[in-house]
Amino acid sequence: MTRLPRLPFPALLLLAAVAGALNILAFAPFGWWPLQLVLFALLFHCLHRNGSEPTSVKKNIGIGLVYGWGWLVCGVWWLYISMHDYGGMPAWLAALAVALMGLALGAIPAGAVGMATWLRQRWSSSDAVTLLLILPACWTLGEWLRGWIFTGFPWVVSGYAHNASPLAGWAALFGVYGLGWLAALLGGALALLAQRQAVLASICVIVAIIGGGWSLQSVAWTQPAGKPISVRLLQGNVPQEMKFDPERLVDTLASYDMLIRAAPADLIATPETALPLLSYQIPAEYMAGLSDFAHRSGSHLIIGIPFSERPRDYTNSVIGIAPQMPLLTSANRAGYRYDKHHLVPFGEFVPFGFRWFVDMMRIPLGDFTRGAVVQAPFAVKDQQVLPNICYEDLFGEEIAAQIAAAYHDKTPQPTMLLNVSNIAWFGDTIALPQHLQISQMRTLETGRPMLRATNTGSTAVIGHDGKVLAQLPSFQKDALSASVQGYEGVTPYIVLGNHLIVLLTLLSLVLARFLSRKKPADAHI
Repeated sequence: MTRLPRLPFPALLLLAAVAGALNILAFAPFGWWPLQLVLFALLFHCLHRNGSEPTSVKKNIGIGLVYGWGWLVCGVWWLYISMHDYGGMPAWLAALAVALMGLALGAIPAGAVGMATWLRQRWSSSDAVTLLLILPACWTLGEWLRGWIFTGFPWVVSGYAHNASPLAGWAALFGVYGLGWLAALLGGALALLAQRQAVLASICVIVAIIGGGWSLQSVAWTQPAGKPISVRLLQGNVPQEMKFDPERLVDTLASYDMLIRAAPADLIATPETALPLLSYQIPAEYMAGLSDFAHRSGSHLIIGIPFSERPRDYTNSVIGIAPQMPLLTSANRAGYRYDKHHLVPFGEFVPFGFRWFVDMMRIPLGDFTRGAVVQAPFAVKDQQVLPNICYEDLFGEEIAAQIAAAYHDKTPQPTMLLNVSNIAWFGDTIALPQHLQISQMRTLETGRPMLRATNTGSTAVIGHDGKVLAQLPSFQKDALSASVQGYEGVTPYIVLGNHLIVLLTLLSLVLARFLSRKKPADAHI
């Protein structure tokens, strides 16, 4: 293999940190996905060889840690805004919290590359086996681990960069973690191009992955179901600092009442907690008025509201009002309800031992009750609309499992997805287009359209093929009107979830062991 110039370890750490930071340019709103492949190749080359110096598990863990830290701090720096601007945390402490979070999350890729290095040494694996089997597999298992450990935080995992790249065709098979695995494979193949005798094999891997992705984009995993419905997705643009201000509550309720009543539609959806009062605190005449509008106009309403039937027990919910339902006299008599299941640590529940941290942030409603794992969709004419609330659409395996459960139980099958969100907590930052990109990945995995109703952005309609069909400008009070066709059927990802990609990565390691010869345990630790 052609070797990089021998660099002192501090220089390697700096190079890895800069590469990690640059990785965020592969994601929305920038979309420079080829850069991620180049950075994978650079990272893997640094991990695999440092000039003439043998690879070291400890040093490679350090390289992986600073790469992950640079990547994740730059990817989620907007958490500073929610903690400082809206949570009232001192600036230095909010910045430190983001840095420490990046360090904690960066420990996962660090452990992944450390394990890959240890396996390479123990098995005395060849360059090809290391770059095409061991490193991509360990990297992917690390990203999958980040998606569920401590309830999971899979924001900006590698695969999200490829919702519009040639790899997008693989999403219906492998999901977002599978796309990350394929991206890592491409990075390994690019790194292997430097080795003359492996050029042909590397090119074959690159052509197979990219060509396969392009070909799979033409496969119709799902089919149109029923007739299209008209939708109106509301974007209230209520400033976050005013959302829970008691003096603004009347204005907020009036604003959404006006937006809802502005025009009829088969489905009208508000953002998450559009009505920022507990359900029993909403005036009975307000809900009765919305119910009357639904009855007279033939509209189905989905309204974001924190739902509570008794003190100290509340859920982050949406309620559904259908035209055929009896007129409501209070919010507690909603005919349909979906409760958020996957809650946000520190925002919606307090992790053990961190009450002091949450108390420093003046964020209301900080401890919600979880909803059921599987919940029914909301029937809107020919369509079955399955809601998810804000952060929940990061967990594609959970959405896929709900669809699979409907097929298994022979209950109404979701034909379109609806995400209601309020990420005004993060200001006018890259968090908004990143969240839109996450929703696009869910459509690719499930073969179903996604409707997005948000407070400040990005309110949008995404087709079943991951393409944005309509979108409102961010930070503008408006309603997005569109006609949306639902889809039915199952993709391989709906059936298998993340099990397939985890199995493939483990089989990669088994194959790597088979192709390698055993080496005495004298690795450089």
